[in-house]
Amino acid sequence: MRNISFGLKKLRKATLVVAALSFLTVNVSKAQDVVEGRTLFKSKCASCHALDHDGTGPALKPKMNELEESFLIPWIRNNVELRASGNKQAIEAAKFSPSEMTAFPTLTDDQIKSIIAYAKVGDPPKEVVSGGTVVDEGVSGLSIAGVIAIIVLSIVVLVVLGRAVKMLERLILEKQGIVVNEEDNVSLVTGVKGLFKNKKFVFFTVLCLVIVLGSFGWMGMWETGVHTGYQPTQPIKFSHELHAGINQIDCQYCHTGAFKSKNSTIPSLNVCMNCHKNVQARTDDGLISPEIQKIYNALGYNPDTQTYDKTKEKPIEWVRVHNLPDFAYFNHSQHVVVGEEAIRKEAGLSPNDPVCFACHGPVNTMEEVYQYSPLTMKWCINCHKDADISNKKSDAFYANVIAAHEKIKKGEKITPALLGGLECGKCHY
Repeated sequence: MRNISFGLKKLRKATLVVAALSFLTVNVSKAQDVVEGRTLFKSKCASCHALDHDGTGPALKPKMNELEESFLIPWIRNNVELRASGNKQAIEAAKFSPSEMTAFPTLTDDQIKSIIAYAKVGDPPKEVVSGGTVVDEGVSGLSIAGVIAIIVLSIVVLVVLGRAVKMLERLILEKQGIVVNEEDNVSLVTGVKGLFKNKKFVFFTVLCLVIVLGSFGWMGMWETGVHTGYQPTQPIKFSHELHAGINQIDCQYCHTGAFKSKNSTIPSLNVCMNCHKNVQARTDDGLISPEIQKIYNALGYNPDTQTYDKTKEKPIEWVRVHNLPDFAYFNHSQHVVVGEEAIRKEAGLSPNDPVCFACHGPVNTMEEVYQYSPLTMKWCINCHKDADISNKKSDAFYANVIAAHEKIKKGEKITPALLGGLECGKCHY
């Protein structure tokens, strides 16, 4: 009898431990896959694809849920090669858009699977807090409910198994002719109380809570200071979708500093007036658009007399979106001029896409600009490790690096990391 009881106790404990650890492992690994997939999607896919609507390419969420992974992996890695092999599904898929999809031969199967995992579920819901900031909700209610459910299920299973053991013991005793008092029948409530007096059960419960709360705490701390998705309310509702997307105004027209200085610069209102002195977007009743009127008010401009009153001038207080720490150094011109070719290749941009999209995302589709990339040190270092600058032989910036020249002659891959791109002083004062 003792052997049966002891065996059942060992079985129930092992089952619960395995179930709990499996639950936690699967959920944490899935979270990591989706997080990695989101980063890869933003850097590789978002310039042509959206999750829920068609762009240059089709909406990805329905496609990823519709197509088999066995097709998606080779298609994403090199769709040209897949079509050349005569794959009918690939040939049919290529008919969606005349633009040829970029190949990503450097992506591993796991990375592509992460992109697929993210595209299937998308971003978590966002909520607006004071100041117009959009933030991610963090841990979903479903995850919390799942953790609570597994803990409750563990308790229920322990209680049921405990009662089963008691019942078996009672049947064996009765078979041996030993009278069992009714007082030995313990109620469910009493059984639960007994469990909480069991040191091993209490230790198991506390261990589960520590693992669960530690996992959520770690994920929360990992995102501390990362403002991906930050979208403040601006004093003027300037639409990049209208200006850079529909009207196709080049980024350099407004942000002239990006190609020749450290900062990209915010355009002065005089740049706005080059167009909006005439373009007033008047309503049916003849009134000037209220957003354009804000420009006139800030300049003290009277559209009727076309004169300026300097006494009425006041600056527009734009809210900064992309903000690096003071100790981090970043030079726009070095990246968008010197490193443009390598950045385009690494980000998978098409020839018609501005190099700005690599970090700032598809700005031409943003009604209001938000922070697209995490702008973390890890994010920068990963790009410096992977970007291929082997063909920069004619550029003076790289021409003075003798070691790099030797590698180029041998046909070896050259990355920013090999040229000091990981040195602290490159980014930190």
